Order: sequence, then structure tokens, then C-alpha cells
Amino acid sequence: MTQSPTAPALPAAHLATDTDTSLSLSLSTGTGTGTGTALSIAQGPAAQPTSVVARFEDWARRAPQSPAVINGDRVWTYQDLDTAATRVAADLGDRVRPGDLVGVCLDRSTALVVTAVALARIGAVYLPLGPRPGERRIQAVTEDLDVACLIGDPGVLPGEHRAGKHAPLALPTDGVNAPAGAVAAFADSVHGTRRAPEGTLYAVLTSGSTGRPKAVAVAESSLSVALDWYRAETGLAPGDRQSLLIGVAFNPHLLELWAALTSGAALVPAPDDTRWDSRVLTDWWRDTGLTHAVAATPTVEPLLDRPWPQDLKLRHLVVGGDRMRRRPGADVTATVHNAYGPAEATVVATTHSMRGTDPEAGDPAPPPIGSALPGVTVVVTDDEGRPVARGQDGELRIGGHCLALGYLDPELTARRFTAPPPEPALPGIDRLYRTGDRVRMNPDGSLDFLGRLDDQVKINGVRIEPAEVEAAFEQDQRVRSAVVTVLRDASGHGRLVAHLRPVDGALPAAGDLLAAVRAWLPEQAVPSAVRIVDGYPLDANGKVDRAALTAHAPDPVTPRPATADDLLEATSTERFVLTTVRDLLGRPGTGLDDNFTDAGGTSVVAARLLAAVERETGVRPRAHELLRSADLRAFAAVLHQRRTPRPEGA
Repeated sequence: MTQSPTAPALPAAHLATDTDTSLSLSLSTGTGTGTGTALSIAQGPAAQPTSVVARFEDWARRAPQSPAVINGDRVWTYQDLDTAATRVAADLGDRVRPGDLVGVCLDRSTALVVTAVALARIGAVYLPLGPRPGERRIQAVTEDLDVACLIGDPGVLPGEHRAGKHAPLALPTDGVNAPAGAVAAFADSVHGTRRAPEGTLYAVLTSGSTGRPKAVAVAESSLSVALDWYRAETGLAPGDRQSLLIGVAFNPHLLELWAALTSGAALVPAPDDTRWDSRVLTDWWRDTGLTHAVAATPTVEPLLDRPWPQDLKLRHLVVGGDRMRRRPGADVTATVHNAYGPAEATVVATTHSMRGTDPEAGDPAPPPIGSALPGVTVVVTDDEGRPVARGQDGELRIGGHCLALGYLDPELTARRFTAPPPEPALPGIDRLYRTGDRVRMNPDGSLDFLGRLDDQVKINGVRIEPAEVEAAFEQDQRVRSAVVTVLRDASGHGRLVAHLRPVDGALPAAGDLLAAVRAWLPEQAVPSAVRIVDGYPLDANGKVDRAALTAHAPDPVTPRPATADDLLEATSTERFVLTTVRDLLGRPGTGLDDNFTDAGGTSVVAARLLAAVERETGVRPRAHELLRSADLRAFAAVLHQRRTPRPEGA
């Protein structure tokens, strides 16, 4: 039986500083870096953890009639939210106890907000899984973790939980992304044994190299430090409107959700179209009067390539999840915060703020990921864990109040959360998280992001370990082995390609294999294409040569040969759609009869396609017109119909 991990003691408070900026420790050493050389160590200002739930409850008492959630035409006040959360907690009764893991299968909605508050009050651990988690992924999670129940619409829950016992929950069923109904579903099967450490507020899943997701446990005190920074940095306060835009399976949505509820501000859940189309996103910002927003870097970058809308109320925009490739221009009226932080460091650990009035505005060079937040210590180390001199590359390690309690796997926690170096001493720091990210510290203590040290990659802002994707394919009895590589286009956008060696005698179709792994993986981890191979090239050490595998593939992402008839017999609109999709996906074999998603289309690719359509045709399609089309031919027909003027009198 696996023992539950013991919650490590929270690190002591950092040394107080007299400034509001990062405190850069210009420590010197005579070992390895030369006497008198400043080391790559920096600490943010002092921070004192507080209670997240108590702050919300304080606002519910002080301003009960203030808007807490603005969802379409419906406004939920702090009193409404407080009452609804109390009722849901009562509905769960004694079946969910303090410390229990509860899988939340809801989208960005009032129902999600009510659930988060109710679980926090109970002391249960909020485990966000997204509105439609894959059945096999849920199975893997529940086999490892002691999940008490799943909360969501019974119609979209995995079969085992649809068939189990249900406790109806009085969650809101109106507004954006609302569930048709909601239950707490209890499965009859034996649960996993791993529980969250004591004091855990929420747990999130991150990519795991074994093919099974890793769960990271975060304490309320750690989240409170990030929220205190957010309020102080952005001035979020009553009367402001905060986005609820980030996908529920990813931890930044917790920063959005609790930032508003601990500030007396209003949350505004985002419709699904906003993540597919950057113009729809800015329209939503405008129409809802948003003042504060959080968004993934790939979603925001297209906005920086065209004139910034000048009629927005947006004052602060926090972006992160991927490398930012340029600075905002002088016309950008919001302060843009380039944020960095793994889930193991509670959403955000460093930031760099940019304004249109900055001398560097519009600089095409990537901005730094910034300086340490309050309560955060950053150290750049060599392979032995020793701090390197400033200006040298190394691995980023993070410590301080921001650190998660650890993984629900104690062995993994021991490997990734390590003791600080013996010299120089780091006051108040008893452990550091190894990020695996390669960075360089500047003289002022800010950090430049240089890439990954291992095979972990980022696709559309989400950290993915190719080994997890490979393991998902290898669950299929038709696949002997899998190797996943990353192809990047000229702009740096990455896409995954799976190179699969089938078992003897098997002739699996690429589309069937992709469909099979969708139950295991989040959207961003599903490869854009599959290539069937007889074997893999090896390097001098006998390991798979991934670079050679990609370079030697004449068409590594073509599931079937292209035919001349695809374009010769197509209409002009069909030719435009097909050639654009082929270019964006890097799949010359894509045909008009292919479905966009099945062909490897993702939310980011869809946004780029819709932008290209508008530039070329003047027609501005919505995401659902693409996603609900049976194939690319049907989508082209929609465009053709909208481009063709109707006869007079028709």
C-alpha cells in the first residue's frame, strides 16, 4: 500500500526589505565562479501568507450586494454566491470530508465558481479536470488517487461514474458554459490510495513521463501569496471585472477565480469562442467591460501583430504559458505582465511588466520573464545544484512561499523538490523546486528564458512530456512503440508528430490511432499527425535520434498522399481553405473531405485559420462555423455562401 505523502513544513518568511522591488542578493564565492563574482540568486520582497477563504467571506459580509459573477444577462452577488456555496456544501453532506480529493468536471461558469467556494469551505481538495475529461484519463487518475467523487453534468461524466451513486447538487444551470444539471458522482470501484497532504486547497494534474498524469498539491497559504501580489500589482478592487478565461484543467484559472473573489471584484466567465479567435476575444473584452484579464501567450500574440483596440477598459493583462516573442507596441493601452511559473510554484513566480509608454515598446526581441515575486526565491544552478555567476546559463530552481506542498507521489516529490545548496546560505529556504527550464539571470536579478533542459516541451502554452504521449499510444494493442517529436514553423509555433511502429501484421489507420488517444490526453497533447514507421534512427549512444527522425522524414505529417484532383476540381474558395489548412498544419496530404479537428487542428491553428480567412476574403467566420462543419468542403461552402451577394429581391 502506498503511503500518503507527508506535507512538508512551509518555508519561513523571507527577510523583510524596504523596497517593493525584487531583492537581488549579490553574493559572491570563490568556488567555480571566481572571487567577487555575483551569483544568480534573487529574492522578492517579504510576504506573509493569509487565508484565501476568509478574504472571500469578508467581502460577502462587507458588500453582499456587489456583483461576484457576471454571467451573460445574470448577475450573481456575493450574497448569492455565499448562499449557493453553503447549499452545495450541505448537499455534499458527510460524503465529502476535509482533505478528500474531489474531481471537478465543469467549464468556466457560475457553477464552477460556486463549487470552488463550497469545496474550500468544506476543506475538501479541488481537483479541476475540465468539462469533458477523457474516460481513460479519469480511470488512470482514480486508480492512482483517492478521489472521493466527481462533480459535473452526469451526461458527460465517464461511464463508471454515470453508473454509480449520484447526489444532486443545486448548482446554477444558466449563463455561459453552464451544465445542464450537476451531481456528485460516486463510483463503486476501489479508489487509489494517494491522498493530498494536510492543508491542501487544490491539486492540479501535470504531464507525467510514465503516461499517467502527476498531481501537484498546493496549500491555501501559497495561493494567498500569489493573490496578494496580483491585487497589489494590478489594483484589482470592487467595481472591476476580472476574466475567467483559462481552461479549467490548467491552474492559472485559479488565479483568475480567487483574485476576483478576494478583491470584491466581479468574475466574467468567457464563452468558448474566445479561445479560438483573437478578434472574438477582444470583442468580448469590450462588450463585457473587462478591466483585468489573464490569457495564454499564444492567444495574445496575434493581437500584438495588428493595431490595438483603443476603446477597451482593460487596464491589466497577465500572459503566460509560453515564451513571449516580442514586446507590446506603443499603442497597447493595457499594462501587459509577462508571467512565468510552473504549477509546482503556484501559477506565477516571476513577472515582467510592459507598458506602451516604455522606451522598449514594440521591440521585436523577446522580453524577460522578469523578477521574483514577493515571497519567491530564484536560483540559477549548474548540473550539481550550485549557483552560477550572473550572465551564465543554468537550470532555474525556485523556493519560498510559492512552492507547492509537493506531488501526491512522495518519491517524485523527493526527486524534484530538493535541499538548497549548502553555500551560500539562503535565509528561510529549506527546499527548491527544479523546474528543468534553462534561464540566464541579468545583473538586475531579472531572468531571460532560454528553453527546456529535458525533453519536456510546450505546445500552445501547455507543458507536455512526449513520454506521456508516447505511453498513451503504446496502450493501443496495435502499436509496438511510439516516439513523439516536435516540429516548429518559422514563427516558432510547435506541433506534435507521433512516429509509430505497429505490431507485426497490424495496419492501423492514423485517424483511428489519434481517436484512441484522445481519451487519454488533453487537447494540446494530441499530436497533429501520425506517421507509421518500420523503425527509428539511433544515435551513437544507441538512443533514438529524434532530430534525425524528423529531418529524414520527407513528409512526416502526411497520413495519405495528396492528389492533383484535390485542387484541380476545387472551387476557388475550396482551394483557398485547403491550401491554408495544409500550410498551417504542415500536412500536404490534407483533403477537402477531412474534418478540421481530425486532421490535427487545434484551438491555436483554428484562430490562425480564421484570421487568414478574414484577411483574404473579408468574411469573418466564427469558430463554431469551422468546428461544426463535417469537413473542410462544408466549411468552404459556408464561406462561399457568405461571400456571394444574394440576388436582388431574394
